[in-house]
Amino acid sequence: MSATGTFQLRTGLRFPAVGEAQNINIFLLVASLLLIIGMLLMASASVEIANSQYGDPFFHVKRQAIFAVLGVLVLLTTLHIPLRIWRDASWFLLMGSYALLLLVLVPGIGHEVNGSLRWIDLGLFNLQPSELAKVFMVIYMAAFLERHLDEVREDWSGFVKPLIVIGAAVALLHFEPDHGAMVILMLTAFALIFLAGAKLYRFFLILLLCVGAVTSLAIMKPYVIVRFSSFLNPWADENVYGGGYQLTQALIAFGRGEWFGVGLGNSIQKLYFLPEAHTDFVLAIVGEELGLVGVTIVVLLFTILILKAFTLGNTAQRMGNMFAAFFAYGLGLLFAGQTLINIGVNIGLLPTKGLTLPFLSYGGASLIVSCFMVALLVRIQYEIEHGMQIDAREV
Repeated sequence: MSATGTFQLRTGLRFPAVGEAQNINIFLLVASLLLIIGMLLMASASVEIANSQYGDPFFHVKRQAIFAVLGVLVLLTTLHIPLRIWRDASWFLLMGSYALLLLVLVPGIGHEVNGSLRWIDLGLFNLQPSELAKVFMVIYMAAFLERHLDEVREDWSGFVKPLIVIGAAVALLHFEPDHGAMVILMLTAFALIFLAGAKLYRFFLILLLCVGAVTSLAIMKPYVIVRFSSFLNPWADENVYGGGYQLTQALIAFGRGEWFGVGLGNSIQKLYFLPEAHTDFVLAIVGEELGLVGVTIVVLLFTILILKAFTLGNTAQRMGNMFAAFFAYGLGLLFAGQTLINIGVNIGLLPTKGLTLPFLSYGGASLIVSCFMVALLVRIQYEIEHGMQIDAREV
């Protein structure tokens, strides 16, 4: 077999013959478009702060380009790995998730930024363990739900067991603290258990416990209440230069953009008015420079990516490949949760949280993990299209 044939067999990426119509992969197309848009807008949003901090207006652009190359390499490598490998390694990935989340809390290893221990300094970039942990948790959940599907549907034990596993990770995230990752992980777990067919009344009982936990958290952490009150009325005198400052500046950016924006590179809010303009609030710069039209295009691309993941999961479920189905659902939910929360924060529908927008925000860990997730979806699609099954009885 030729080298090209071997590559096609392993990755599912097929080079068409001369005169043959090309079959474009939607996941790769959308991810590429988001990556290009992200590089352009992140570059525009970061030039001033990079110039003032490092004396190089393209400092962040150069680093993001390196992250993009690493992300593509991770993507190409992941395409070679069969789903069977991820399923068989699910328990080890779960333990790895706990290890990473514990490691970041160790003094001298965890890197503190803005009062939170969420990063491990790897030299080239800061690894955010929660980014990888969320994906590994989805892999474990998919494997668990496939093996114990009847138990999840019929017994309390099948309902509670995965919640205990997720609860341990949520507790570790609380100590960082990383409440955004906590919310995404819990919502993803609940959604996967619901899709597995768990009885609805059980969710209401757990929901009451979650409401009590959130209330206790707000009481124990006064800054949570301050942040929530500033979110409700960011324009109040006590909030506009305090807890509501980022939100008000983001809303000003959206207001300046109107329909078609002020033009690429012409943002004023990025000139030290809007903090974290190139990370958590890059969408506000999209709104200012490209207007409502630009924001709509970005939202539409994310919508296509998420719907395609859910459609893939549904196809796998109808074929009886339950691990692939829950895996695709979980990845789609991770993209949906992070995207919806980031957009909600930017436009004032949710309290301010430190969550990046996949592919668009500056950050090595976020970009590389986003490429990793897309590669997993492409691999799932390839195995589904070729009728590859994983026997649920296999260990």
